[in-house]
Amino acid sequence: MTQEAELPGKRVLILKPDELSPSDQKMWREIRTESGAPANPFLDPAFTSAVGQVRPGARVAVLQDDGSPVGFFPYERGPLGQGRAIGLGVSDSQGAVLRPGIRLDARRLLRSCALSSWEFDNLEAGQGVFVPHAVEELASPVVDLGEGFERYTQRLRAKSPGFLRQTLAKERRLARQVGEVRFAYDARDPGALRALMGWKSAQYRRTGRRDRFAQEWITRLVGLLGQSEEPECRGVLSVLYAADRPVAAHFGLRSRTVLSWWFPAYDRAYAKYSPGLVLQLRMLQAAAADGVETVDLGSGPARYKESLKTRDLRVYEGVVVRPVPGGAAHWVGREPARAARRFVRNRPRLAGAAARTLEGVGRLRGH
Repeated sequence: MTQEAELPGKRVLILKPDELSPSDQKMWREIRTESGAPANPFLDPAFTSAVGQVRPGARVAVLQDDGSPVGFFPYERGPLGQGRAIGLGVSDSQGAVLRPGIRLDARRLLRSCALSSWEFDNLEAGQGVFVPHAVEELASPVVDLGEGFERYTQRLRAKSPGFLRQTLAKERRLARQVGEVRFAYDARDPGALRALMGWKSAQYRRTGRRDRFAQEWITRLVGLLGQSEEPECRGVLSVLYAADRPVAAHFGLRSRTVLSWWFPAYDRAYAKYSPGLVLQLRMLQAAAADGVETVDLGSGPARYKESLKTRDLRVYEGVVVRPVPGGAAHWVGREPARAARRFVRNRPRLAGAAARTLEGVGRLRGH
């Protein structure tokens, strides 16, 4: 299903993700390495290929110069040509993969892809083509493990001595009162994955948010990535057990050097032991030993992220809109709601009230 278009000085091939050749995928990774960008698994071709298996509108624009690829732009195309970042809603790092020095106009790129708009909510920093179209800059906290876990815990004790001490004490209490505590960093445990999805769905409903695991394509995507053997993009299921029962779990994506924090959850019956925090510390230790240098905790406020992080990356939310009917339809349908969310998010007291309201809605749904 190859289509061709033109950009000034560039030839553009529009492919389905499964039409990317092994040499295309190799070049994609080489360009990412050459750019110096973090090896985030969400911007690896394996993630785009997995999304292509569950989202029929997934496409990749391959930019060529003299017959050789110089860039890749993964996206999803919907009605009226309305586009979105590949995997929008679950992808924590988005953008184009371009050889350094390549200059593009965002709207011309969209026109070559037959897109009227392109929406993003976790655009990585350094995406000069799209950052001018951002409407908000967000903090995405990360944990640096390049110097090893011991060095990290030294910094953590200096910054939050009570946090580390209390979490370790709760782990000991969990072992005394429930049973032997065991941790598996890369578990092959379908039952634990099902438990994680159940806990997470309940959390979404309890807090009044949309249940991602009620969407079949997300559940299928997690299943595909959990089976991946790609070193640059594969799922990792980490599980904390007490008395051989899963009490907390996390499913994330990793490359050789970056682990993306994705779907964490725990059994609320054990909430007094903070099993989610115990899991996180165990996982950071295991990840450091496995060669992970950075754990990306993802954008969005959370107290535990502030305690664990060593610094913040910057990501961006926004949309590129072309002056065509589909672009206007996107703006009318999405931008008022987006503006309202920004208004609330930037006012802490109002954001707290909104969160309490969502939790109340969630409780009503539960009844």
